[in-house]
Amino acid sequence: MEIQSLGVVGAGQMGSGIAHVAAAAGGAVTLVDVGEPLLAKSRAGIEKNLDREVAKGKRTAEEKAAALGRIRTTTNLEALSDTDAVVEAIVENEDTKKTLFGTLDRICKPEAILASNTSSISITRLAAATKRPDRFIGMHFMNPVPIMALVEIIRGIATSDATTSAVEALAKRMGKTPIACHDYPGFVSNRVLMPMINEAIETLREGVATREAIDGIMKLGMNHPMGPLTLADFIGLDTCLAILRVLQEGFGDPKYRPSPLLVRMVDAGWLGKKAGKGFYEYAERPA
Repeated sequence: MEIQSLGVVGAGQMGSGIAHVAAAAGGAVTLVDVGEPLLAKSRAGIEKNLDREVAKGKRTAEEKAAALGRIRTTTNLEALSDTDAVVEAIVENEDTKKTLFGTLDRICKPEAILASNTSSISITRLAAATKRPDRFIGMHFMNPVPIMALVEIIRGIATSDATTSAVEALAKRMGKTPIACHDYPGFVSNRVLMPMINEAIETLREGVATREAIDGIMKLGMNHPMGPLTLADFIGLDTCLAILRVLQEGFGDPKYRPSPLLVRMVDAGWLGKKAGKGFYEYAERPA
C-alpha cells in the first residue's frame, strides 16, 4: 500500500511540522484541530517556515505555494474518512490518545493506517483501542520536524510487515530516515534523552552550577548543539514530565523519578518556550 493522502490530528508544533514535510513532499494533507484559531496559527507557522526554506534556496516560491495548496485544515474529524493514513500528534496522555484512536477507527476506511507520534507511550496499548492493531504503528518525529532527519518507527505486537513497509516508505518520501525500534517505554530516543535532562535539572536544583554553566558544559564538553535545560524548554517541561512518568511507571525503576524541581515548574505553568518561561525566559508569549 502506498500512502498518498495523510491526515494529521493536532496542529501544534509537531503536527504542523508533520503537515509541512508531508505537503512539501507532494502529499495531500488534512490537518485537524479543535478550533479555527489554532488551525490559522498553524498554517501561518507553516508558511513562515516554508518562507525560510525559500530564502535559504531549499525550495522555490512555486514549490512553497504548491505545498501550501496541498494542506487543507478543518475542525471535523470526519474529513479523515478517506485518507490513506492518519498521524496523531496531540497531548502526551494515554487516555486522551486512546479516545481519539477509537474515534478514528470508526471514521477511517478499513484499510487506513493509524500512527501515533507519541514520544513514550506503548504502541501496543494504543493499538488495543482500535479494531485494526495490524494497521497501527508508532511514527515518532523529532522536533523541529522540518529540520530533524529521524523518524523512530515503533511496531506494536500486532503491527504487520505491510504497515511497517508503507510507513517507512512514507517517511523516506518526506525526506526522513526511518529507524526501527521495539515497543518499550520511551523507545530509544527518550529512554536515553530524558534521564539526561532530568539529571541536568537535579544538578540545577542541588546548586551544582547555574543554568548557563550546565548548558555550556554539555554543549562544549559533549558537543551537543544545545544544552539540556534549553532543550527541555524547547520540548516543553510538561512533555518531559509526562515522558519521565511513563518511564517510571513502565520500568518501576526509581532512576526515572522526575526531579521535584521539574514537577514544581510544571505545576507553576512554567512549561518552557511555548509558555514564555521555563529554565529561561522568552520574549515571545503564546497568543
